[in-house]
Amino acid sequence: MRSTSPFRRLLPAVLALTALLSVSACGGGDTAVPGAEAGSSTQPSNLEEVYANAVVADAAAILPESTMARIKERGTLIVGAALDAPLLSQQDPANPESIEGFDADLAKLLAIYILGEPNIKIVPPASETREALLQNGTVDVVFNTYTITEERAEQISFAGPYLESGLAVAVKGDNQDINGIDDLGGKTVIVGANTPAVTAVPEKQPTATLVSFGTDPQALQALKQGRGDAYVQDFTLLASHSADDTSIKVVGQPFTTESYGIGLKHDDEEFKAFINEWLQKIQADGTWGKVWDATLGEAVEAEAPSAPEIGSVPGS
Repeated sequence: MRSTSPFRRLLPAVLALTALLSVSACGGGDTAVPGAEAGSSTQPSNLEEVYANAVVADAAAILPESTMARIKERGTLIVGAALDAPLLSQQDPANPESIEGFDADLAKLLAIYILGEPNIKIVPPASETREALLQNGTVDVVFNTYTITEERAEQISFAGPYLESGLAVAVKGDNQDINGIDDLGGKTVIVGANTPAVTAVPEKQPTATLVSFGTDPQALQALKQGRGDAYVQDFTLLASHSADDTSIKVVGQPFTTESYGIGLKHDDEEFKAFINEWLQKIQADGTWGKVWDATLGEAVEAEAPSAPEIGSVPGS
């Protein structure tokens, strides 16, 4: 069932993380790092029960000569994912083999579904290299806040969607006047150049004055310096920032919808159907919601939303 409001109001201050890291900065390069290996304890402690009871595919679902069969023979799921995205996919500096977050934990659960163990190896992509990593077989799947579009679906395939996000509003931590997009009329609004906010904000608030910056760090700095009243950016990105920096907070609900999919090699229909079946199972048994609660839910003052409907957007 599609959620009409995937996220609720963020807490002004949430769990502190070790470094300010950007969801969009995916740690580019080809270096692969191990994730959860068999017998290791890299999963977060509040998900131990989820891992212990995770669904495993029937032997008949691992079709001969399929992508699933090749992964099972290899013994490791190779995942394109960030190492520097708090709440989504972040490497623990004190334990580099520990990578946690909504994307990372779902990837480990997919590995369990195929292998019976959370054996993953992560290859950090840049935004512009994700399609190539799938096309040349460097990775099996991409979990990387990968927005499903029809244009991208001409080059690769998407399972899902598995998560919905959207544009949200951030303000300074002591701001009590702005509670969401409805309060931005006549305000100075910071946006990232060439981001969806450039057009979305004027559509909602035509009297707002936009100030654009080339990078997310520049935009955040401008907000903290008071060079704008608010900053509009993707919810997951703002959530990761506010999780580390209590001088900013995210207010209100996302006012657009963006659907994230699991990237796969183009036209691998067997693997796509296999993953979509897994997604439906973890939605139905409550696993999806438990992972959300333990990761993105740390920054949201609400119960887990309903997972998005599989195949519900063009390109999926």
